[in-house]
Amino acid sequence: MNQQLTVRELFDQVGERMKLRWLAGQRGENRSIQPGGQQSRRPSMAGYLNLIFPNKVQIIGTDELQYLDSLDPRHRWEMIEKIMNFRPAALVITKDQAPPADLHAAANETDTPLWVSSLRGHDLLTYLQYHMARALAPTTTLHGVFMEVYSIGVLITGDAGSGKSELALELITRGHRLIADDAPEFTLIAPDVIDGTCPELLQDCLEVRGLGILNVREMFGDTAIKRNKYLRLVVHLQRVDGDINQQPIDRLRGDASSHEVLGVPVPMLTIPVAPGRNIAVLVEAAARNHILRLKGYDPAQTFIDRQAHQIRRHAP
Repeated sequence: MNQQLTVRELFDQVGERMKLRWLAGQRGENRSIQPGGQQSRRPSMAGYLNLIFPNKVQIIGTDELQYLDSLDPRHRWEMIEKIMNFRPAALVITKDQAPPADLHAAANETDTPLWVSSLRGHDLLTYLQYHMARALAPTTTLHGVFMEVYSIGVLITGDAGSGKSELALELITRGHRLIADDAPEFTLIAPDVIDGTCPELLQDCLEVRGLGILNVREMFGDTAIKRNKYLRLVVHLQRVDGDINQQPIDRLRGDASSHEVLGVPVPMLTIPVAPGRNIAVLVEAAARNHILRLKGYDPAQTFIDRQAHQIRRHAP
């Protein structure tokens, strides 16, 4: 789903860092900022004053104020009226410049939030674009345990009772870090980058059957918890009925496929769960092997090439 936030929420989130002061239009604090809809044609969520494709947050710098001052009174008022009719989320004046009286009055009249900052326009633009793109990015919640294993984000999935939490606990004791249990949240922060975090309600908690809720931070220390991580690998635990050796598995590459998250294909490895198997060691090996693949080394292909080379050497 796509996120949304109000002008008040945006001000509270970035106001201190961006040194913002709210001058006028306080009654417009509930204006909603969200991607899509009538604003989908806009090139940016934040940008310098644009009267053709208005931005959601319009930044008014020295040049923009000089342009308004260059207009005769009639055209100046028409221009200000046009700006307000676009219903921007907010107007931001840079470098602590005094807002023109007519712009201040129009903001109050139309309930358009008018902010002023001591920062330069470029600094405001850079941070606002990053913050709003992140806050409004598509998100989803998946069932599983999200871990950092050997520096990469690994989502452990499987049916209820397949041993996800026990596996996570074993990985934590082996020095890896928990990000979120049961319902990690994932955000598409770039076209092919998915960031995973933990909901505030579940922070530091791990539920293990028979033990109940465990606080991982209190039990293992701050180093056992990771705030967020990019999703790089999905490990699916699949319970096996009968003899595991009779299961149809690719002996060279394993049961590898991909799982689509927010439209991005993520490599997925299915690990059969059976008595006597050390799943924690297998997950560690899967993470190490994935890192090798990211570096361009494919052990299965290397073995195939060796075999082909041997066949050519002994060919008559």
